[in-house]
Amino acid sequence: MERFLYRLSASSYTDCFILKGASLFLVWMGQNYRVTRDADLLCFGSPDLNNLAGIFREICTIGCNSDGMVYKTETLKAEEIREGLKYERARVTLVGILNTARIPLQIDIGFGDAITPAPENIESPTLLETPPPKLKAYPRYTLVAEKLEAMVQLDLANSRMNDFYDIWLSSKLFPFEGTILIKAIKNIFARRKTALPNGAPFAFTSEFYEDQQKKVQWNAFIKKVKPNVHVESLSIVTAEISRFLQPVIDSIQSASSFEEEWLPEKGWTLKH
Repeated sequence: MERFLYRLSASSYTDCFILKGASLFLVWMGQNYRVTRDADLLCFGSPDLNNLAGIFREICTIGCNSDGMVYKTETLKAEEIREGLKYERARVTLVGILNTARIPLQIDIGFGDAITPAPENIESPTLLETPPPKLKAYPRYTLVAEKLEAMVQLDLANSRMNDFYDIWLSSKLFPFEGTILIKAIKNIFARRKTALPNGAPFAFTSEFYEDQQKKVQWNAFIKKVKPNVHVESLSIVTAEISRFLQPVIDSIQSASSFEEEWLPEKGWTLKH
């Protein structure tokens, strides 16, 4: 995936796509905190699948002599993702060839979301001495806001355990300014026409995290992604997410100021 992202960054379409999702932890922290074999992008172009497939086929043809990767354009498919979400998403799949190895790739793409604050310019680490991907990327505020919105929108139907893990991990790794996080959440919810609940989102309640199916989904997710940090049960992770986000939600709903800063080791504290 790293080498495909390099080709994207070297193409004329680099400003049309923003890197998001779990790949950002590698950029921000220099390591992956869970196994992920796909990439997530935000696209500012048309959600037309034929147009999207054409763009990605063109990206596949960009060469890089130092990495030896070849992308088979005849394997490329672009399909709509249906997860019960209200907004449009697409998935591009293709196969890369390195020597004799076949490497399946999957890129999930959203369209036209609000990004708060502005996208960051990033350089993604490389495994070998090859040119690095240089892309625009989500700030951590939008990553959290987007995943919170999916939790609220999907409710009990939510099987996206990666969202819980990524928000929980973000709260453990990064500081957040309350005022900026509020803007990011309000912008994402407004863009997707999702109402922020009064009180606790259903995903923060015991009815959600004590649901047997959710426990099974969480345990299966942790087994699959093999996180390199200790991860608690879904109930504990959800409680810690609530400690992180519920004060922000309450401030939005009450239209009160929130001049606080989140520090991973302390929680929310007044800014000095």
